[in-house]
Amino acid sequence: MAVLGGVRPPLAALPVLLALVAGLTVFAVGSDAERGVPEAVLSSQQHIAEDGAVALLGAVDQSVTDLRTAAADFAGAKSVPADGMLTRLNRTYPKWRGTAVVDQSTGRLLAAQGEALPLGKVNLRGLPANPPPRLVRDDSGVTRLLAFATLSQGGRQELLVASQSLKPPGISVGKKHTLTVVDRDGATLTSAGPGSGTDGAKALAGTAAREAQSKGPSETAAAGGFDGASGSLVRAADGNTRTAVGYAVVTRGSAAKESPSSGLGLTVVTTVQTERQGAGTGHLRLALLAAAVLLALAAGVTAALHLLVQRPVLRLYREAKRLGSGDLTAPVRVPRFGEPARVGAALEALRLQLRGRGGPSQETVAQPAAKGRVPRGTGRGRRRLGLRTVLVVCAFALLAWPASMLLTLGSTLPRAAAVVPRVISDDQRQRTETTADRMRRGINDGYADLARLATVIDASRSEEARKVLDRSLEQHGRYRSLYVVDGTGRILARAGGEPRTPDKARVRTGVTQTNTSGREPVLAAVAAQPVKGAPAKAGRHYVVGEFKVQYLTGILNRPGLGSVWLVDSAHRVIASNKGFVAFGRVSDSRLRAQMKAVGTTNGSAELLLGRRNPAVAAVAPFNAKLGVAGALGWKVASIKPVFWIGLPEYEAQRRIMLVGLLGLTAGTLCVGWLYLVVVRPLRELAQGAEALAAGDRRTVLYPRYHDEVGSVARSLELIRQRLPRTDAPPAPGSPDGAPPPSTSLPDPGPRS
Repeated sequence: MAVLGGVRPPLAALPVLLALVAGLTVFAVGSDAERGVPEAVLSSQQHIAEDGAVALLGAVDQSVTDLRTAAADFAGAKSVPADGMLTRLNRTYPKWRGTAVVDQSTGRLLAAQGEALPLGKVNLRGLPANPPPRLVRDDSGVTRLLAFATLSQGGRQELLVASQSLKPPGISVGKKHTLTVVDRDGATLTSAGPGSGTDGAKALAGTAAREAQSKGPSETAAAGGFDGASGSLVRAADGNTRTAVGYAVVTRGSAAKESPSSGLGLTVVTTVQTERQGAGTGHLRLALLAAAVLLALAAGVTAALHLLVQRPVLRLYREAKRLGSGDLTAPVRVPRFGEPARVGAALEALRLQLRGRGGPSQETVAQPAAKGRVPRGTGRGRRRLGLRTVLVVCAFALLAWPASMLLTLGSTLPRAAAVVPRVISDDQRQRTETTADRMRRGINDGYADLARLATVIDASRSEEARKVLDRSLEQHGRYRSLYVVDGTGRILARAGGEPRTPDKARVRTGVTQTNTSGREPVLAAVAAQPVKGAPAKAGRHYVVGEFKVQYLTGILNRPGLGSVWLVDSAHRVIASNKGFVAFGRVSDSRLRAQMKAVGTTNGSAELLLGRRNPAVAAVAPFNAKLGVAGALGWKVASIKPVFWIGLPEYEAQRRIMLVGLLGLTAGTLCVGWLYLVVVRPLRELAQGAEALAAGDRRTVLYPRYHDEVGSVARSLELIRQRLPRTDAPPAPGSPDGAPPPSTSLPDPGPRS
């Protein structure tokens, strides 16, 4: 007989599994854990540090790429004076603090604009072509990032140098937050926020940086999140407060393409002061009561199934085996309930038929059938309640426990306003503002790329112009198509996908949303290109770039921020990180109301209270004063349910839900197992046994499983083979209408 077959294994597993669930209930629901800083606050600081690392990584890489692209443009053109190169460079990319042109062979400074560069700290003559960026500290102690690009012009090897601040762009710092950039040695390079310049803050940032350098990729790397090393830690502060620290290394993952900023060894560290949380999230009385009720249910249901299912089935197994072996002397002990009773009655009727062939027994002679009584086992008697009813009642009894746990879950949900710290709302607002600023900067950088293209591309040479567009399209992943048009909007050269911008919008400089309906939003950036010797309006050409929606969606895809939408000035959806319908509306009505209430300059963050789904939401509009993207009037909106963030009060509710679901799973598994393995085959066997007792000698009885029920089926098949294979009426005068008795029992083995 199979190890896991039969009626015993599910009945043995049921009390064991439910006892384990009861123990887990006491441990998980009743435990009180001492808490310092909620996990939600720590993960939020880690995500803020990751946002800062991503922003700093993107800013450094973009600066190096822009400088090298400009150097390539200058090298391909006719000889341009050093001052003219810097003027054109700063007009196209007004983001560097200082720029310079150096003769690389002699190290002589040819031209400089803006902030003075600490060139004396670098051996310029020993640098390779297009050297990686470097961190240089000037005489005043301020660290600057120097980006380099090599160009050959007029037979001279020159070097373009640009300096940049190390502050992560667009990362807003709240009243309690600090943001620090640390090098690989733990030295603070730049910091912002209250108390960020103290020795304690610098030491804490250095500790976090050293821990970050020894860690592997973050947990969100596999899910498409931050792919560098990141984490969080807690440090004690004065009194009843704690310091939550998040850190992230400015680097790309090992599977990604190496970037210019990867070798700098920078780490972004963020800290926030928060109050220490106490204990008291467990429900010990509830856990003990729930465990006791579950154990009582397990004992009652197991006892009922043992009495009504297991014992009758095992009795049938023994009786059928006895009859199958040829022992017909004793009557069959017929169970009193359900399918076992039907099979037992059929076995007794078959015993009497076999007994009639071998000679009447004393029981058969002493107990003749009552006149007019329907013989049991013939299939014509009234059907009573079966084992399915028993299983349904037991299932409802077991279902009552997880249902009560889920009802308890609804009655013990904490008030979101009381348990959600204010720092969670502040972090949601800051991260949403950071995302909006990254989106705005990405669009502005795209327009700057087109402005640079407009100064170097020659639309009169269509083949060369197309090559330049193809190269730019491959270099920048933000565009779906690039093309040059004349003053009427007619395309002169094109690369990428089919243009979708109307002709009138192609000659309107700036960044424009060109549609408000359709399958996909179209965002086009247009830069003008004056043509020498032609009238200003008629002879001007324009470089047009259409942004990919996937590029916009990628900026919104930040771990731990929840559902994020990019909406236009009429609050129509342009992109989202959770899937979206173009120009639809944000699904949450509370967030839609918040977007209408937010102005065009300042963002907001609120705790959206609801009876079932409280959430933290934030709205951040584009800053209209910074770049051409501000004229779009777009906003970034985010919402995150508080039930699934790492707050201890909600963690307790999740544990209650977990044990309820485990109890439901254990009960369903065992009852379903019993039904599939025992009850359903037994119902089919009861029908076959009744048909056999009623005279059906042709239907072969096959066992479904090699267990007790299967053994009963095999015994019935042996009995069927011993019975006469004729449909003729029995000989008159014999007891029970059976044929004349023989002197010996038939061979118990099956006949061929």
